[in-house]
Amino acid sequence: MKLPGCIFSLILVSLIFQANINGQSSDDEIITVDSSIVVMNASITDAAGKAVGGLTQKYFHIFEDGVEQEIKSFESEETPFAAVILLDTSGSMESRVTLARSAAIQFLGGLRANDFVAIYNFDAKVQMVQDFSNSRDIRDSVFDLKADGMTVLNDAVYKAAEILSKRGEKRRAIIVLSDGADTQSQKSADKALQAASLVGATIYTVDMSPISDNSPARHQNQGVLKNFADKTGGRFVATPGGVAMRDAFKRIVEELGVQYTITFSPSNTKKDGKFRTLELRVSKPNLTIRTRKGYKAPKGK
Repeated sequence: MKLPGCIFSLILVSLIFQANINGQSSDDEIITVDSSIVVMNASITDAAGKAVGGLTQKYFHIFEDGVEQEIKSFESEETPFAAVILLDTSGSMESRVTLARSAAIQFLGGLRANDFVAIYNFDAKVQMVQDFSNSRDIRDSVFDLKADGMTVLNDAVYKAAEILSKRGEKRRAIIVLSDGADTQSQKSADKALQAASLVGATIYTVDMSPISDNSPARHQNQGVLKNFADKTGGRFVATPGGVAMRDAFKRIVEELGVQYTITFSPSNTKKDGKFRTLELRVSKPNLTIRTRKGYKAPKGK
């Protein structure tokens, strides 16, 4: 039986629409972690921006939605971390891929013996370049990366959080080397942030856009990168180069090595899916504290 053209078109559109729905990952997907324990990794610096170590538990106070929480565990010693480096290789990075690669190499150069790092690149999809390793060497395949295609920055951050959720280290970080543009992610920026927060990952973002770019789009994209860093207690690094880039990565590795790792069991046990604000106070003056700003409680079924 021959169908009229208009009916055939409607059926075809319906099939394509359904295929797209089935092929997408839902933005409501949540990475599963132990919701009974909240981990806070805190970086504390002095007025000169230098990491401060040696503080004991008595100086620390955690508040959730304004209510002080009992600290369950406290670690201040230098402990290993696991990190995922995300290299933006989308079309907008055409002239900056080499610099991003150099930044990744410099980060690896600062690793300690028990630190583990994986490298992923992202354009229209997220792909592993180098699995977790404590080696300071970088695989040859990194030098074959070319800039092309659309950008899935949010998806890449979400993927990195998913990978880190399977690691045993309490100290976890995501290093984003990107110009901040996102043109094709299925995940929202909020969902990516939520995933990073759930696994206790600190996000460090490095703006790889050209210094000469003063466009409104660049300022908007920088805002995206700054938000990722600010909400997770990380650091935003402006467009790097030369000595400035080396110093920035030296500080990041130093911070990750001397972070304070604190855990608590929330006194509010409701599984209501609501966002809960976190505040960490340290009873010593003239210190800057950077840690996650909150988390979304699990939602009961």
